[in-house]
Amino acid sequence: MSIIRVAFYPVCVLGMILIISTWACSNNANETSELKRFPVDSMEGIISRSETQIDPDISSDGNGSLRIDAKEPMTVLLYETGDMDIEDSRLIYRAKLRTQSVEGQVYLEMLCDFSGKGEFFSRALKTPLSGTNDWSSQQTPFFLKKGENPDNIKLNLIIDGKGTVWIDDIQLGKAPL
Repeated sequence: MSIIRVAFYPVCVLGMILIISTWACSNNANETSELKRFPVDSMEGIISRSETQIDPDISSDGNGSLRIDAKEPMTVLLYETGDMDIEDSRLIYRAKLRTQSVEGQVYLEMLCDFSGKGEFFSRALKTPLSGTNDWSSQQTPFFLKKGENPDNIKLNLIIDGKGTVWIDDIQLGKAPL
């Protein structure tokens, strides 16, 4: 019986080490650091002014949100970051969205502008909203290889139809590839 215990003990220890190291590695891979936060409690910095207004009563964080009343399909230009000196990472554009009577789809769009190469996009097309929805967290990633450094990052909201959309708590984060 003692031989079985002696042989079993190293196997258990090795198994625990593997479980802990796997957990630690997966947590580091999902670790996101915040680069910019846009609370959307005022019109400051918001580019599109047509069909948009601050709604102090409807908010995911209690401080107001941006309300968009779309009468037709539109792209809402929200914020630009300028050069942020980022490369070899995963950019993540996150926001909270709420919709009311939306015909069509609503989703996030991130544009990265590279000098001499043009503008490239990432869209949250896997999780678009339509109809009426309470607050929902949405996100879209953009993968930057080593040496890829955007000169400007644009955060937009696409409304492919008509209806009312609220957006709040906009964040731009960075995570390892």
